Amino acid sequence: MFDHAEIRVRDRAASRAFYELALGEPSHAGDEFTEWGAFGIAEGPLSRRLHAGFGVPDRAAVDAWWQRMTDAGYESDGEPGPRPQYSEAYYGAFVLDPDGHSIEAVVHETSSEGLDHLWLRTRDVDAERRFYAAIADVVGIQLVRDAHFRFADGSGSFTFVEGEPTENIHLAFGVADLATVEEFHRVLMRGGYHDNGPPGERPQYHPGYYGAFVLDPDGHNVEAVFHDRR
Repeated sequence: MFDHAEIRVRDRAASRAFYELALGEPSHAGDEFTEWGAFGIAEGPLSRRLHAGFGVPDRAAVDAWWQRMTDAGYESDGEPGPRPQYSEAYYGAFVLDPDGHSIEAVVHETSSEGLDHLWLRTRDVDAERRFYAAIADVVGIQLVRDAHFRFADGSGSFTFVEGEPTENIHLAFGVADLATVEEFHRVLMRGGYHDNGPPGERPQYHPGYYGAFVLDPDGHNVEAVFHDRR
């Protein structure tokens, strides 16, 4: 679903300890951010009220994850068990991270290991739906549920529901070429959204990193990125 999703944390050392226990060794640990595959943490304006679900191999792994996290003193946000309101095969467990985000280990019909889904809250579901619908074809996602809307790509999903807004999340969609990055930016500029960085190289990330950034209606920094590894 995402090339990467990033949250801003109050205490990077405390959050890194939580996510190392939850997700294992980081795939990248630098001065500015720490990543576990598609999910990362960094310092900055604090992210609030996010739910993130991570796929694990089976129900026994869900149980073991929850036990490991709660034994370490992290607060449970929901014991392991089926959640048929989501799907027949859905089985998850929830723990709060140091900043109060609800973090889940989950297995279901289409889950795979790694970042499986995000849930964000907003005061204006329709406005957020219009934003992501505008770029759906460009970044390769589809609207699969409309009431509290969910976009998916077959391997992951993100959902917006009504409530006190989630704050300060960075969402990046990987695309196939430079032209698609530029189309992402062009579509959203035509829609009147707020530019947060025009298409261009960002060599501070790596040579060939080409991205564009636009703020969604709740101020989340949304990106299309092409990693030119030539």
